Amino acid sequence: MGKLSDVLRLAQQRAQQMQLPYAGALTPAEAHEVLQLAPGAKLVDVRTRAEWDWVGRVPGAVEIEWMSYPGNQPNPQFVTQLKREVDPEALVMFMCRSGARSDKAARAATEAGYPACYNVLEGFEGDRDANGQRNHIGGWRHAGLPWQQG
Repeated sequence: MGKLSDVLRLAQQRAQQMQLPYAGALTPAEAHEVLQLAPGAKLVDVRTRAEWDWVGRVPGAVEIEWMSYPGNQPNPQFVTQLKREVDPEALVMFMCRSGARSDKAARAATEAGYPACYNVLEGFEGDRDANGQRNHIGGWRHAGLPWQQG
């Protein structure tokens, strides 16, 4: 339990430094470690169906779109779907492509009464490199964490 506490404490310190309104911010490797150490923890992938199908999926992740595809419109049912899929008392980590949508999802979940929300920094694909391509700098896939092609 000490290792889990250490990882969460670091994530909480990041959140304070970044002035985030939710519990913490994790690197992809830390998020994976939390999934291994905290049996009730959930990873919520908020990318679009197209991203899951064409880019890849994280095995066992709860998939709830933050923005709908096609059209890139906000999902008005996000919180309702989250409540249907994830216990509000669970430790919940949110991930998107790069960490921006998942930040918004963590904020919305916190406002909806989820006290243990964490954003996965870098997301699934990480930041763009000098050539404008992802998957070379940061991200879940680049870290070599479990994923499947859509």
